[in-house]
Amino acid sequence: MANLELLETRLDEVQVASDLENSRLGSRIRVPKTSEIVADHFRGQIVRGELKEGDSLPPEGQLMSSLGISRPTLREAFRILEAESLISVVRGSRTGARVHAPSVELVSRYAGYVLQSLGTTISDLYQARLAIEPQVVRWLATKPDRLSIKRLRAEIERLRVLLTADRYDDFLEAVNEFHATLVDVTGTKTLTFMNQLLINLLARHQSDFKHRHPQDRDARRKGLQVGLKSYEKLVDLIESGQVEEAVRHWRLHLTNANATWAAEDEGGRLVDSLGA
Repeated sequence: MANLELLETRLDEVQVASDLENSRLGSRIRVPKTSEIVADHFRGQIVRGELKEGDSLPPEGQLMSSLGISRPTLREAFRILEAESLISVVRGSRTGARVHAPSVELVSRYAGYVLQSLGTTISDLYQARLAIEPQVVRWLATKPDRLSIKRLRAEIERLRVLLTADRYDDFLEAVNEFHATLVDVTGTKTLTFMNQLLINLLARHQSDFKHRHPQDRDARRKGLQVGLKSYEKLVDLIESGQVEEAVRHWRLHLTNANATWAAEDEGGRLVDSLGA
């Protein structure tokens, strides 16, 4: 209720400012449209977590009445939020708009468009990962943390179960989860976000790569077994605090992986998010 009262107060202030602007010939002050104010209010609630994923906004009639705005104004505000993927509106539904929390996936798609427009190559993406993860390994091995090690070993166990069950596609998806966890356990939110964005873009390429370069079952299993041993060795080195050895091992692991995923005929490909 307090939030709606604040919004009503802001709308009143905007009306006063609008009247003042109209009374001044040649004024260059831009007064936000009412729909922008309404959209900004709900955007703030979503970003701050006051409105959660899956929550429903009040029905249109209730919002129009409580805010004192017209249906076209409210729907324009909803269109703004829909364009930002923060709500979805089912036309004709008796319930309010459905809330969606901001997601890395959405940002990854747009980032892919930007990188593609800049002519960014797949090799460039893998070089970025090579710049991030060895430094993360250095941090983790310098001050091994019990909970971090536990999380990483849990990811390795999941990989082992998938490999034993011959679920190779699921294994590759879980490998990306291992890479994500490796950075996430540092607790650095900005780096974790950037890394997840990068992983999402790499996953798109890896999916296409598998279709262009199919492997027979035995060769595929052998390669995944080698990878699993490398992950196990990394966590052992981190846990024992062998900083330089851990960094050296992981840099070599990533370099070898890059040589496969971004080989000459692959590395020169442009990032492609249009088909994602």
